[in-house]
Amino acid sequence: MSFYYYTPSTPRPVKGGIRSQSGRGREKSWWAERWMAVLEGFGMGARLDRGRSYARRGQVVSVDVGRGAVTAKVQGSRRQPYLVSIGVRQLSPSEWNRLAAELVGRPAMAAELLAGRMPKNIEDLFASAELSLFPGRSGDMNTVCNCPDWANPCKHIAAVYILLGEEFDRDPFVIFKMRGSGREDILEMAGLQRESDGGKVRPAEPPQPLPADPAEFWGRPGAGAPDSSGTAEIPAMAAALPKRLGGFPFWRGEEDFVPAMEEAYRAASPAGMDAFLGEGLGSQGEKGR
Repeated sequence: MSFYYYTPSTPRPVKGGIRSQSGRGREKSWWAERWMAVLEGFGMGARLDRGRSYARRGQVVSVDVGRGAVTAKVQGSRRQPYLVSIGVRQLSPSEWNRLAAELVGRPAMAAELLAGRMPKNIEDLFASAELSLFPGRSGDMNTVCNCPDWANPCKHIAAVYILLGEEFDRDPFVIFKMRGSGREDILEMAGLQRESDGGKVRPAEPPQPLPADPAEFWGRPGAGAPDSSGTAEIPAMAAALPKRLGGFPFWRGEEDFVPAMEEAYRAASPAGMDAFLGEGLGSQGEKGR
């Protein structure tokens, strides 16, 4: 028997694992597609398919993205999850400074970064500094898994690759972190930090004294609360705040977070409005009686 031979087995089910959302009607962004194209360019296409089912089944227990490194735990057939480590070559300080110097001459790109958006032509900035945003060759990444599979990437590493691609959908700046820096760092190096009041902290306004009369503070019975809320209405866009905040990193749910919140907001908004207006169950509650 070969030293590298191992018996294929069924992985243990994981409760609350990180699940891939691809293939559920969700379109990939440009960043996820670009990441997968980079990996396939390294000849990993067939091996990535081995990890796709693991990612969809939720076999990945945890993923932690740090500067220049990604660590993860992936549950296989053994009792303990396998430990995965993906090291990514960090750009040196001098390389980041070159990028910052190039950014100074690109005000439109700098404005997008200041607004928290990753420009789609960001790779042009890296190319102008003779650098690459994504790993340029397989040697830029060092991957290790303590499973018995000698292939690299094994299905455990491949599952983490798949989830990383989906994380780029949520936050493209994760790739900056993997390369050793962040959006704020490069803006600071370029002298383009968002200024706020000249960098000075506004003094806090003095607090208003509390009323001496407890009845005035708590409100007299039957007086009702002052009408200071303005016009109350159900927002035209459901789940506006969750949409603005975006999805959770490495989401573990069966369904996408934002669509699930949209449905919950639409169901709860009428009842919440009735409660706010003091109408009890209101029209929605009457229908259910």
